[in-house]
Amino acid sequence: MKKAMITGVYDTDVGALPGSSCMALHAEAALGALADAGLTKADIDGVLCAYSFTEPHLMLSSVFCEYMNIQPKFNAAIEVGGATACVMVMQAAALVESGMCKHVLVVTGDNRMTGMPKGGAVATLAKVGHAQFEHPYGMSVPAAYALVAQNYMHEYGVTSEHLASIAVTAREYAIMNSKAHRKEPITINDVVNSRIIASPLHVMDCCLISDGGAAIVVSAADAAADRPKKAIEIMGTGQGHTHEHIMAAPSLVDFGCKSAARNAFERAGITAKDVDVAEIYDSFTITLLVELESIGFFEKGEAGPACLDGALKLGGKLPCNTHGGLMSYAHSGAAGGMFHVVEAVRQLRREATGRQVEDSEIAFVHGDGGILSAHCSIILGRQ
Repeated sequence: MKKAMITGVYDTDVGALPGSSCMALHAEAALGALADAGLTKADIDGVLCAYSFTEPHLMLSSVFCEYMNIQPKFNAAIEVGGATACVMVMQAAALVESGMCKHVLVVTGDNRMTGMPKGGAVATLAKVGHAQFEHPYGMSVPAAYALVAQNYMHEYGVTSEHLASIAVTAREYAIMNSKAHRKEPITINDVVNSRIIASPLHVMDCCLISDGGAAIVVSAADAAADRPKKAIEIMGTGQGHTHEHIMAAPSLVDFGCKSAARNAFERAGITAKDVDVAEIYDSFTITLLVELESIGFFEKGEAGPACLDGALKLGGKLPCNTHGGLMSYAHSGAAGGMFHVVEAVRQLRREATGRQVEDSEIAFVHGDGGILSAHCSIILGRQ
């Protein structure tokens, strides 16, 4: 079986980008990733896209190929919420490992901040609740994650300060990243005193809404050898799915990230202890804390105190979301998850100026869609 390698990455500017559009962000990200890989549109024989709130086409990938004048052998749009970017990388790897494609362009982007009315993205996301058993009772995405947080606090003694430390660490990384959406310093007191969205989650426990796009190129190993940048191996991937609606979740402390990570680690032939840097989906502070424990980086009840003690910072046990994550770098729909992939590649290439994890060899990336519903883990290695 052929190895799959990431040969090109790119992310656009993020934040408020007036005049941007979904397709324009896709195009910029795609052309940037192609240039990074030393390829042209003519080299691409596979294309994967995600979804868009501002341009909700049923066949977004076909619309993108038409926009870019690309005629690939394989073309598909994938929609798995926040897990989409990682699932797309997993699919791209399968395409090149099978020999079906040589170079797969994986592209995401949306202008949720300036391309929708105020509150539009939140209103759209509110529709993920079950129409019969959740919507009538006011269930929202923040409320569902708050339910998980309340239970976790009861079961394991997690505090608001533990959660706040995750937001503060993300902001500290963002300050090191000139492209980040939010770079104003914050403290734990700022977080715990910010407006309550759904108790115990404050507004600073929540991710951003941003404009932006990101893309990567996944290539067969034999086609990656002569690329201008260091090619990064996709060592292992895995998925885990336990439910869609929070009311149907079999557990409020263990989720599909557990099996997704286990499968990825097994395929890569490594364990969580071998990971040098992690880029993990952080739609809310509780999202990251739960995933850190379910994945196996920390035992139950240990992640909160460890985060408060600096475990996720440079030099800590597990440098995590080194670009600033969804909490402070940017969240642009499916591109939010792709920003994690791009950052992992840059860490392994030793290109993360100002926030570089020293001698990083192995990166772990994880995406989470829905209410901790759909999960996909990726292990990347510097070979």
